[in-house]
Amino acid sequence: MEIAVKYLGRVDYEPTWRAMQAFTAARGDATPDELWVLEHPPVFTLGQAGRREHLLQASDIPVIAIDRGGQITYHGPGQVVIYVLVDLKRRGYGVKELVSRLEQAVIELLAQSGVAAGRKAGAPGVYVEGAKIAALGLRIKAGRSYHGLALNVDMDLAPFALINPCGYPGMAVTQARDLGIAESAHDIGNRLAALLARKLAA
Repeated sequence: MEIAVKYLGRVDYEPTWRAMQAFTAARGDATPDELWVLEHPPVFTLGQAGRREHLLQASDIPVIAIDRGGQITYHGPGQVVIYVLVDLKRRGYGVKELVSRLEQAVIELLAQSGVAAGRKAGAPGVYVEGAKIAALGLRIKAGRSYHGLALNVDMDLAPFALINPCGYPGMAVTQARDLGIAESAHDIGNRLAALLARKLAA
């Protein structure tokens, strides 16, 4: 079964999160899987295990406690977010394989532009020379996933300095633009979604 790709543009965080929850709660065995490709206005999100002390400094950026795994992260304009609404039971693989496929899609996307990226043991996401370029956070409910990944493309990275990214003090972050990739977030989002749809359907 193919995966439908939906392009939502720049949308507020909380209504999009609630829409993911509603989609997952309402879906049946025949509901097609979807990828939602979007950007968010500036927001910090705090995962279920998230600790407030990882927010190092208050700012006017809202902080929303949500139901994905992981600690605190930042979303903002110029970052590609892809929410992964997939029935894992129907696909026949589990959450570890889903994480691996998400990471691999980002690694292959960056390799197409000559950037060598990889994984870091015990710290989900994608890294370039130790700096995080993509974060992952998922929720699995009744064998179906929501939330997904965020890839830094061409954004203001300063808000990451206000947190311990994903709960790691001093973790460096990077983005595609600073690695010599001139494509817009829109274009990279399109390419990543197409690559991811193929990887998740395989």
